[in-house]
Order: sequence, then C-alpha cells, then structure tokens
Amino acid sequence: MGSTAGGGEPRSPDRESPDRESPDRDAPDRDAPEVAEERLLAEQLSYYRARAPEYDAWFRREGRHDRGPEATAAWFREVEQVRQALDALPLDGAEVLELAAGTGLWTEPLARRAAHVTAIDAAPEMIARNRERLGRLAARVIYREEDLFAWQPERTWDAVVFAFWISHVPAARLDGFLRTVARALRRGGALLFVDALREPSATARDDALPPAEQQVMLRHLDDGSAHRIVKNYWEPEELERRCRAAGLPVTVRRTPTYFLYGTAP
Repeated sequence: MGSTAGGGEPRSPDRESPDRESPDRDAPDRDAPEVAEERLLAEQLSYYRARAPEYDAWFRREGRHDRGPEATAAWFREVEQVRQALDALPLDGAEVLELAAGTGLWTEPLARRAAHVTAIDAAPEMIARNRERLGRLAARVIYREEDLFAWQPERTWDAVVFAFWISHVPAARLDGFLRTVARALRRGGALLFVDALREPSATARDDALPPAEQQVMLRHLDDGSAHRIVKNYWEPEELERRCRAAGLPVTVRRTPTYFLYGTAP
C-alpha cells in the first residue's frame, strides 16, 4: 500500500473492534479538508497493514470474496487478459519500478523478467509477504518502505508498474501522482497499471460500494473490524485523459466486467 505516516520498524497495526453500524464512522468528517484527508489516508494504511495476511484471498476469490464459480471464472479470464498485456511489455533485462507492490502478486512475474525491480510499499507487513512469496527471486528486488504521497523519484526506470493502487489515490491528488510517475519513467519507457471497474461482485460480500459521488468506502476485515479507505472508480476515458495531461502516453482499456488497465507505449 502506498501511504504512511512514517517509516521505522514494523509494528502490529491497531485493529478496531467490530462496529458495522457506528454513526461516527459514517458521518462526514468535520475537520478541515486537508486534515480529514490525512486522517483518512492514515486509516487506509492501517487497514492495509492489517489486511496483509488475508489480502491474497481477495485475489483468489476465496471466503468472503467468493461470488460463485461463474464469477470466479470470469475474474480469472480477465486477470489473464491483463497478464497478457504485462507479458507484451519489453521488460526482459529492464530496470523496473513497482509502486504499491503489496504481497507480490505482480512483483513475482516482474522479477522473473527484469534485471532488477524496485518495489515500494508503505506497509511493512505487505513487504514481508512479498519477500516470502518471491523466495530466491527476492534477490532481484530492492524493497523500499515509502509513503507514495511524499515519495519523489531520484532516478528514472525503464518501466513502471502499479496494480490496484490508483483507485486509492484521492481525486485531488491524482494529477500530482501521475506527474510523479511521469518523472520516474524514462523517455520511451513502458508502463502498466490495473485497477477495478465499478462492479459490486469485485469486493467482499459484506462490503458495499460507495455512492458514485463519494470517494470513501467502508471495508471490513475477516475479524469484522471496519476501516475507511479511499476508493475512486475512474472511467477509462477520463483516466486516459488525465494520464496524457501528466505526460504519460497511456492507452486505457477495460475488460468485460472487472478491470481497467493502462499501458504505454
């Protein structure tokens, strides 16, 4: 995950007691907008730190994320469509940057092809899972615990990849984030990102999508605890326009139900 209040040694995240009906959690935040946003991003990070042990169940469509065999089959067909787009990128022997690297679902195929992968995430628990997944391949990965809202690239990379992150960037920060990505990508370099379309069956059975005009979603963990996160569902055309305005010559496509993904060149 990409936002943090600071680095340091990993610590166990504080989990809130289960409270699905708390009016305080659903009420508008009355602080100044910038304070409210920082508080929301801190809560989002806390959620992803706590979610690290169960994150892959979402991707594998297990437990609360299982929407039946037909939906699961469709999900993995569309995952394969995105994987094929990744496979088509010129990554062999490349220096690759992965943002919000998470548990390594995408780091692993990157590391199999790249000379080196710089994998950035704000959650130490996610980085630990990533290292564990990669095993010996982790020797090709430079792991960095960074706040992506504060991080600035000190160099350029041949390719930049980020998966299921852009929807967690507040709308007011999206253009700045995309400009940062453009600075990190060498001229003519390759880029891929993937994220979710607005589809209720993509999330857990006990989670509801936020109204279209809102960017705050209430998510639950397996223990029932509730956490607010940022969740913006972008239309591919609008996201492509904003990428190009930031200097990223991206084409954004959609799969039939679940994903949008952008590629360059």
